[in-house]
Amino acid sequence: MKIKILLADDHQIVLKGISFFLNMQPDFELVGEAHNGQEAVEKAAELKPDIVLMDLKMPVMDGIEASALIAERHPEIKVLVLTSFSDRSHVVPALQAGAVGYMLKDVEPDQLAEAIRSAYKGNIQLHPDISNALLSQLAPQQTEPDGERSREALESLTPREKEVLQLLAKGMSNKEIAQTLVVAEKTVKTHVSSILAKLRLTDRTQAALFAVNMLNPKP
Repeated sequence: MKIKILLADDHQIVLKGISFFLNMQPDFELVGEAHNGQEAVEKAAELKPDIVLMDLKMPVMDGIEASALIAERHPEIKVLVLTSFSDRSHVVPALQAGAVGYMLKDVEPDQLAEAIRSAYKGNIQLHPDISNALLSQLAPQQTEPDGERSREALESLTPREKEVLQLLAKGMSNKEIAQTLVVAEKTVKTHVSSILAKLRLTDRTQAALFAVNMLNPKP
């Protein structure tokens, strides 16, 4: 089965370049293009892609609002941001809106292809520059995955909380986690609150970043 992709960007030259690249991949199928956020939402509902490659700065509706609507209405569709903006003021809202990844347009084509394949599997994908920038703003014990304090914080979680944290790292919503673990959504919310408290984090985006960094430490 091919990965069905919807490309959302308001620049024709970008659309043509990425479309050409995507069509060269044997396991990708470009099912449509959108020129603004509103069109992306409408075509996501119509075409049911597996992945939406979403730019952020677009007319009518921006990519963050479009991502939130798609995540809310079609949680099975994975939104992967592809933009030029690397600052925290764009990255965090996009991830909080439900995007499963954030890539920059200077990414190598092969890296973009792998990011799409990984996002399709439900894994959070961050451009290295994005990951480094966000992690550097967390507390020191949270940015050092090999540090004693990070290990202690992780070990303070119960087995069930570790399961929830791993699913958070895959970009799952509370509802999706509840369905996967066959528990009530209220129970998942309780676990998430406990995880944030124990890891001394403020939101699920930071928790997901912490998990990604701990599970895939840098050599």
